[in-house]
Amino acid sequence: MNASTPETQASRNGFRPIFLDAVNFLSADVRGAVGPYLNVFLVTQQLWSQSEVGLVTTLGGLLGLAVQTPIGAAIDATRAKRGIIVLALAVLAIMAVVIYALPSFWPVAIANSLMSIAGDVFGPAVAALTLGLYARKQLARRMGRNSAFDHAGNVAIALVAGVVGYEFSQRAVFLLVPLFAILTAISVLFIPAKSIDYNRARDLDSKSDAGGSPEKIAAYGSLFQSQPLVIFGLCAMLFHFANAPLLPLVGQKLAAAHPKEATAMMSACIVAAQLVMLPIALLVGFKADSWGRKPLFLAGFAILPLRAVLYTLSNNSIWLIGVQVLDGVGAGIFGALTPLVIADIMRGTGRYNLAQGAIATMVGIGASLSGLGAGEVVDHFGYSVTFLTLGAAAAVALVVFAIWMPETADLKRISAKP
Repeated sequence: MNASTPETQASRNGFRPIFLDAVNFLSADVRGAVGPYLNVFLVTQQLWSQSEVGLVTTLGGLLGLAVQTPIGAAIDATRAKRGIIVLALAVLAIMAVVIYALPSFWPVAIANSLMSIAGDVFGPAVAALTLGLYARKQLARRMGRNSAFDHAGNVAIALVAGVVGYEFSQRAVFLLVPLFAILTAISVLFIPAKSIDYNRARDLDSKSDAGGSPEKIAAYGSLFQSQPLVIFGLCAMLFHFANAPLLPLVGQKLAAAHPKEATAMMSACIVAAQLVMLPIALLVGFKADSWGRKPLFLAGFAILPLRAVLYTLSNNSIWLIGVQVLDGVGAGIFGALTPLVIADIMRGTGRYNLAQGAIATMVGIGASLSGLGAGEVVDHFGYSVTFLTLGAAAAVALVVFAIWMPETADLKRISAKP
């Protein structure tokens, strides 16, 4: 590799990849792993109705999605990318303690909403750091590695949460968030600010001047003018509308049958999926350039309706946990490829993190609406009808992606690389 490549320059400035690995690994708990445990805790221990849980989830999701695009724009504009991550970690830690101490409706609703807002920072901010630290030709493998460490972190926290929930209480799981928030903040601050190319971190040419010339930065309207980005956002919304409620619903079924082992069984579901996601993420990172993005995404979309149908065939705990393994394929592909596809679409615009925020908003719309909708359908029609309804939404996403989404990788350019 030429000594002048951006990655080498970052390394010379003191950057060590292990710290970016640590950020992805340790942030798994603080960034969103609390969600499934919160739903199970509120239903089984606090005796909330499905509709109440769905309302809290929807409130948090709607507030979170309202700020996702502005957060992306702010991450594009700021050079304090590490600082914004540390601030989000502090908010998440404090709100998790509030949920632990005051598990009644309004404290939980407010804390969950603030956690949803703070959680919006991590996806675009970590992807921005990655773009700013790595050269374009190394991006696919590095994004896959990010995703793999994220999934490994989810496995670790699921195991720890399972032990804590079983030995102490489901409520004690929320105290893990402040611990992991501190460790994550330390890892972030070990990434030197001088190692980050701030133009490349927003998907501008790294040869631009230090401030990023205004004429080289696309207008905000470029998001709506990009047909591939709009189609991808729609498919992402449908995917998460179908996917987001599945794990909590399965966890509730398991908790109803096995109240004492509720947290341990939820952890088993998470571990089963995450253990599959880890190698899938690495595979995606290695093959995204040679196979293209679209074939991999189609495989991920196709798994989701199949999984939803399989949940209706049996209430056996082993069966439900086994079907959850399939989540590792779909979510593994989606998580590893999404930041890479957005980088493909937005290359040279300087609006990478804005686009990430916009896609996250679409994802949030899908996940938030499905939280309330799934709760209502379960209350009135039962789990099987809910699973089939979610599976139908996933099938629509698959068809739209197959017909209208183009390949975003420049395969000719990639195949021509020395």
